[in-house]
Amino acid sequence: MPCHNGQVTGDGRLVLAGAPIGQAGDVSPRLREVLGSADVVAAEDTRRLRRLATELGVEIEGRVVSYYDQNEAARAKELLETLKEGRTVVVITDAGMPGVSDPGYRLTRLAIDEGITVTALPGPSAVTTALAVSGLASDRFCFEGFPPRKPGERARRLAALAAEERTMVFFESPRRLASSLEAMAEAFGPDRQAAVCRELTKTYEEIRRGGLGELAEWAAKDVKGEITLVVAGYAPGEGEPDLDELVAEVDRRVAEGVQRRLAVAEVAKQAGIPKRELYDLVHRRSPTP
Repeated sequence: MPCHNGQVTGDGRLVLAGAPIGQAGDVSPRLREVLGSADVVAAEDTRRLRRLATELGVEIEGRVVSYYDQNEAARAKELLETLKEGRTVVVITDAGMPGVSDPGYRLTRLAIDEGITVTALPGPSAVTTALAVSGLASDRFCFEGFPPRKPGERARRLAALAAEERTMVFFESPRRLASSLEAMAEAFGPDRQAAVCRELTKTYEEIRRGGLGELAEWAAKDVKGEITLVVAGYAPGEGEPDLDELVAEVDRRVAEGVQRRLAVAEVAKQAGIPKRELYDLVHRRSPTP
């Protein structure tokens, strides 16, 4: 039975192992030790695990099993039974900490519910590494994972974050980086400061800083590698434009024959505010086309 604190002394142990995000030399001595002594090592990519072990000079004596998005639910139940037998299971993903946009949460939750000891070997994190080198405020931040792939869902998610005052950290695929930056420029304004961190700690590490609009133009070229994106939070009252004046400018352009949507887009871009915010305001004040 679980103790009052949810831990079972002498029972199995689940170890969430932080993996290097680029340089194998960043691992800790404890990671070397636990990889060599664990009963089971559950890896997101078993081939990458073998390569890492070779680089570290570690011989994995325990059983190695795959543990990735597609088999996570079924594998978690299997690994839970192993933990119940009193064995040590290590979960390691391709890079960073298991459970942070990587497999690991389901097994962790199952183990906690069973009162099994869960611990972690801290390691490099793309989230905090990118935050540190971004040059943006780091006293308060939030991690938003990957933006939705579908444009409509992504737009709604970003619109909900437009007033988020904390610095935001995202992961993104290089294939979708340009479109995500464009969507962020529309939702947050093209001048909102951000940093695109590519291939952190690796040979071709690159940090690009600037406004979201500027970064979206840069990302339109062929960008490769693993991407972590840091975006400044909303700063209320800091250089806010006069919304009444912006609405009046939209009305003036419409009166001159410019389509309302085009007028809103032009004025919002010049003012550096989200197009949707200005359109909603114009629509409320002048509902007829």
